[in-house]
Amino acid sequence: MIKEYCGLFGVFGQKEAAKEVFLGLYSLQHRGEESCGITSFDGEVFCNHRGMGLVGDVFNETILNSLKGYQAIGHVRYSTTGSTAIRNIQPLFVDSRRGSLSLAHNGNLLNSRLLREKLEDRGAIFQSSSDSEIILHLMMRAKGESFLDKMRYATGKIRGAYSLLIMNDRLVAGMRDPLGFRPLCIGKKGDSFYISSESCALDLVGAEFVREVDPGELVWVDKNGLHSERIFPSLKKKAFCSFEHIYFSRPDSFVFGQNVHLVREELGRALAKEHPVEADVVVGVPDSGTSAALGFSKESNIPLGLGIIRNHYIGRTFIQPYQSERELAARLKFNILKEVVSNKRIVVIDDSIVRGTTSRIRVKNLKSLGAREVHLRISCPPHRFGCFYGIDFPDKNRLIANKMSLEEERRFLEVDSIGYLSLEGMLRCFRYSANNYCTACWSGNYPLKSRQELNKFALERGNQY
Repeated sequence: MIKEYCGLFGVFGQKEAAKEVFLGLYSLQHRGEESCGITSFDGEVFCNHRGMGLVGDVFNETILNSLKGYQAIGHVRYSTTGSTAIRNIQPLFVDSRRGSLSLAHNGNLLNSRLLREKLEDRGAIFQSSSDSEIILHLMMRAKGESFLDKMRYATGKIRGAYSLLIMNDRLVAGMRDPLGFRPLCIGKKGDSFYISSESCALDLVGAEFVREVDPGELVWVDKNGLHSERIFPSLKKKAFCSFEHIYFSRPDSFVFGQNVHLVREELGRALAKEHPVEADVVVGVPDSGTSAALGFSKESNIPLGLGIIRNHYIGRTFIQPYQSERELAARLKFNILKEVVSNKRIVVIDDSIVRGTTSRIRVKNLKSLGAREVHLRISCPPHRFGCFYGIDFPDKNRLIANKMSLEEERRFLEVDSIGYLSLEGMLRCFRYSANNYCTACWSGNYPLKSRQELNKFALERGNQY
């Protein structure tokens, strides 16, 4: 599996805003299990609490009661730039004579090394190795005094994929980059407003989904309500991350104009049309493969079986920061129902294959429990290229589809057949035209070019970048 980035949740206008953010982060836990944090403001004082681990482990009632205020922002993290360290936990916070700011970031900046070098040459002192801190430094160096001036200056300097949450002593704001790589949406409950990475978090707090934040748009909430400013002009071409639909987002979220579950079901139908197979049962790999398996079953008329059970107390395998932990998690995470697969021809529906480690273990387990045949179907194209935009894909030389032909991959995985959904078939399942989606990890066509290497530790002190 692959590593993913972060989740954002903010609220303005709730008496116990931090508790609302806590619930929102719970819903977004799938977007990062490494660390989390909340910053709140009560009209006089900013309060912060951050820690390593899951939301339920980092926060308790006593801590949440100490995070007073009617506005708050929160963050769950998997590191795509910067090491696994307390200093890199977000939201980041700065207090200066020009004001206080708290920031949470989902994405990856392509020019972070250059910007950091320039800022350090001008006397900036960094407290973290995260590219997100660069944005705070830029905002504090803006010539204008208003929040809009600071945002225009900072976002005019950075390049890359980003959704941002920013809070000062008057407002909570959210922004997406001009190409819209990362999702961000707005919710409302009474007179309170919410900004979230996914709509599923709005459901938990009882907020109504209002709309998605547009690419290049800055929205903010203050005592006068919701406001919007288009920082960047509307572009005909966007770069929505296709993998949000394939894997990252929860199936009950509304992302890039579509319900995620229904998109995945359509991907499964398309996969059945492109790669039909004679089999006895369709088995989805939980959780993101389940919806696609349903679509495959409906289209092929092969019964859907609950053949793989996920242990939800084991974190997503791609979240684990080290390969050895990922392989251990792969063994602990799933249990196979022998009664469903024994003496059957199985079609396994998975969302993706990256290195192939997890898939190979799963196939061996299926066959050891008596599966006569195992046919692997993947609801996206083969991953052949790395990602610069906030997904911690390895470089292309570690991707199985880049190293092997399809037949070599089949033999390595020890499956009877393998089939990937075509790029064209995948894009036909999406709402917008094909040029509105980033497909770089499959096609090698990068919407934004980067001179930086695929190295999450590039900003670590002592790293010769």
